[in-house]
Amino acid sequence: MIFAIFGLAYLNSIKNWWVIRFSRFAFVGGLLVYWYPETFDINRMIPNYDHLLAGLEQKIFGFQPAIAFSQLYPQRWFCELLNMGYFAYYPLIIGTSMYLYIKDRKYFEYFFFTVLFSFLCYYTIYILFPTAGPQYYFQAIGFDQAQSGVFPHVGFYFDRHQELLSQNTNPGFFSHLVQNTQQVGERPTAAFPSSHVGISTLVLILILKNRRYLLFSILFPIYMALVAATVYIQAHYLIDVVAGLATSVVFFILGSQVYKEFTRKYMGISELSSVFLKERVKIRNY
Repeated sequence: MIFAIFGLAYLNSIKNWWVIRFSRFAFVGGLLVYWYPETFDINRMIPNYDHLLAGLEQKIFGFQPAIAFSQLYPQRWFCELLNMGYFAYYPLIIGTSMYLYIKDRKYFEYFFFTVLFSFLCYYTIYILFPTAGPQYYFQAIGFDQAQSGVFPHVGFYFDRHQELLSQNTNPGFFSHLVQNTQQVGERPTAAFPSSHVGISTLVLILILKNRRYLLFSILFPIYMALVAATVYIQAHYLIDVVAGLATSVVFFILGSQVYKEFTRKYMGISELSSVFLKERVKIRNY
């Protein structure tokens, strides 16, 4: 992976072809799919903290929103609508990236860096603070205990139990897609804060910053369905959603600042090198 990253960077420094440049972004972005399950492989050495989140949620609301939400709206059309929003998470990120890559290459680099920076910040939190989310934790302790407000500490339970049972006995098209995706790529990790909420919020902030108002208006309903779905399908606690919204703003500010700092240094070196080369040419001609 390191060889590929630096190899593509070196090739791009020699030949600034769009294929090489695009491959640099695509390869590093694609690695996010690989790094995600790696967070679980590392945090299995730390005991699970779901009991803290579920207990705090119980104290705040007096019930578990992740259970109550799905019970309040069991209609199949509503379930399908929110699962469609949840499934749109990666298409939303990839589609927006491709749109900005075509429309505004310079802004795309800033967009890509900020999103990637935020993803890695979330992954770092997931390694240090292992939480599985209601769909795993309630399954482990039993839904009767969860509804009764009893949240035992499961310790290293998820180190040995990583299966995810489906709660929807009659899934529609999008519900089925989400379930199949989770069965293949999901792990009992990454509940707090919700990166689904955080990254999708960050994407919309960056779209607004670029004044792509039409694109924002198209994506906003999908975004709302995505945010609601994280609790509805019991992938996250409501606290995770709030934390995802807060961290999206924090990582947007930090990512923007880091990008500007590196860009400033890079541009300074480039300009200095350009001046130095011009002076050498003048001396040689003289």
